[in-house]
Amino acid sequence: MSERSLDRLIDGHRIIAVLVVNDVKAAAPLAQALLEGGVGAMELTLRTPTAVESIRAVKQSAPEMLLGAGTVLMPDQVDAVRDAGADFAVAPGTNPRVIGRAAELGLPFGPGIATPSDIETALDAGCRVLKYFPAETSGGIKNLVNISKPYDHLGIKYIPLGGVGPDNLADYLREPCVAAIGGSWIATTSLIDDGDWAQISENARGAIVAAEQAIHGE
Repeated sequence: MSERSLDRLIDGHRIIAVLVVNDVKAAAPLAQALLEGGVGAMELTLRTPTAVESIRAVKQSAPEMLLGAGTVLMPDQVDAVRDAGADFAVAPGTNPRVIGRAAELGLPFGPGIATPSDIETALDAGCRVLKYFPAETSGGIKNLVNISKPYDHLGIKYIPLGGVGPDNLADYLREPCVAAIGGSWIATTSLIDDGDWAQISENARGAIVAAEQAIHGE
């Protein structure tokens, strides 16, 4: 597995919608709502019994969606999400066994980091795209900039998630080390459960506008 393949996958996707889906029937319309709002990348977390089947449903209904699996905690889950059609996977922490299984299967993988020791563990496992989690309670963008500096020359990129939203996403996206941000506010569990696809599309559009303004300094 080349972790730089994950870098290439998310290139151009500055916003990744992070989702918890309780009903498989919601997966396809959810993906369409995000696409209509301009968000073309999503992370579907393995926090519900329907998660793997929801990944499969999204892949079948919206193959153009860059589809990630989140909360991948065990090696067998790597197999499950790869077989369901996930394009990449991420985790809240850095588990060498999970990273190793992803490498064996050729599934681009981004482990979670919050400290320099986490970064070095991920580096030792061959990873170059890392999930910064939980971003805000770990010190926010200031902390990420500080802990990432010793590794900048290695070209490592980060995907911050956890407390990142409309009020602070610009602070993250302006930093060169940030490849993209994960946003759970775009499609909250309540909006998904209610089937409020119009609001999700509107939230997605707002996120894209905010990201463009941040990137171009408007």
